[in-house]
This record gives sequence, structure tokens and C-alpha cells, in this order.
Amino acid sequence: MSEILLYEGKSKVVYEGPDSESCIMRYKDTATAFNGEKKEDLSGKGKLNSSISNLIFGYLMKNGVETHLIKIIDDTSALVKKAEIIMVEVIIRNVAAGSFSKKYGIAEGTALKNTIVEFSLKSDQLGDPMINESQITAIGIASADELAQMTKLALGINDLLCALFVKTGIKLIDFKLEFGRYGGKIILCDEISPDSCRFWDADTNKKLDKDVFRRDLGDVLEGYRDVLGRLQSVLL
Repeated sequence: MSEILLYEGKSKVVYEGPDSESCIMRYKDTATAFNGEKKEDLSGKGKLNSSISNLIFGYLMKNGVETHLIKIIDDTSALVKKAEIIMVEVIIRNVAAGSFSKKYGIAEGTALKNTIVEFSLKSDQLGDPMINESQITAIGIASADELAQMTKLALGINDLLCALFVKTGIKLIDFKLEFGRYGGKIILCDEISPDSCRFWDADTNKKLDKDVFRRDLGDVLEGYRDVLGRLQSVLL
């Protein structure tokens, strides 16, 4: 029986699940940057991202965070809850880097006096523009209460991830999260991987994430493998 495609993004595809409450999420080997302008297939990338994200989601779930993950199917596929994705990405910044550094003239690696919470509209067509709370509520993407819940969840997830990654010798610089509505609740969806996070080695500041691909700094999958190995050493 052929799978019924529901959605295909830059790094994942989603198919109908075995029932109306679930779907199958499959990671692709495709690496993209600059809203898809730079694109390359990297053999094994999907498996690495799947393994990393599943480990992180498992850790978060053990610590009380509700996620869309139901079970792991194979090396690149997972059965997940069929949530209604809220079309806003929540970005958490612990250290200045990337677009934040470029936009505000702050050197990469500069410590921030407080954790930053940003929102961007989830739209490849528009280039995922930044959007604020009043804009989000004004156009009906999410309610003020939902935004408050997402912010609280994101900050709690940040605390848990920082505590985890300090054990691995990795700095969690920044990351983005996606949430969805399921069963009357807001739950964590999508993935948490080197595609959606900035990971730097705590001693050398070597980049272990998709910035290696964005900036042509070498073998991007070397960093992904390093992140996976370090997570396995503390979680398995």
C-alpha cells in the first residue's frame, strides 16, 4: 500500500499515519540554507538528524515536556501525533550569533544579559520574517494565551537543554522550536537537531551545526556525528 503524502518541506516529509490521530514524519538527506537557495543532498544526514532529535525529544519527555513523538519507526522515520501546527517559529537565543549578530552589530559569541525570545512567521514563500506578539494575535495565527504558553514552554525547554548540553561539552547558542495544537493542548513538534540549533564546542567554539554548511566551513556531517556521539554518551 503506497503512502499518502501530506506535506514535504526542505528537510522532512510527512505522510498519513495508520489512524486519523497520527502521521509519519521522515527525515530527508537534503541540506538547505538561505531559504532553499543553497541546497545539497548529504548521504546519512536524515539518519543523523532523526537520531539526534529522537534522543532529545526522549529526554524532554522524561522531564515532563509533551511532544508529538509517539514512537520511532526506523532510522529516519517516526510516528507522531497529528497536531495542528501553529505557523510561528519560536527562537531562543542564549548567545549572540547568526542573523541577530548581523542585524544588531553584536559580535558572534557575545554573552547576552538575558535569554531572548523571538518569533518568526513560518512561511518559506515569505522567507520566515520576524513577527511580534501583537501582529501574531492581530492576524489570528495564535491567541495571546497560546503565545504565553509557547513562550513558557520554550524557556523551560531551554533550561532543560542547557542542562543537558553542558554535560556534553557543547554550548547551546540558539535554536528554534515549533509547536502544535493537539487534544486541547500546546505540544512540541517538528525536530531539535543541528539543522535547527547552533551548537558550539565548549572549549574551542568549533561549530557543530548547519552553519558549517551555510558558510562552507568543511564537512557538516562531522559535526552532526560529534553531537550525536556526545548525546549518546550521556543519555544511553
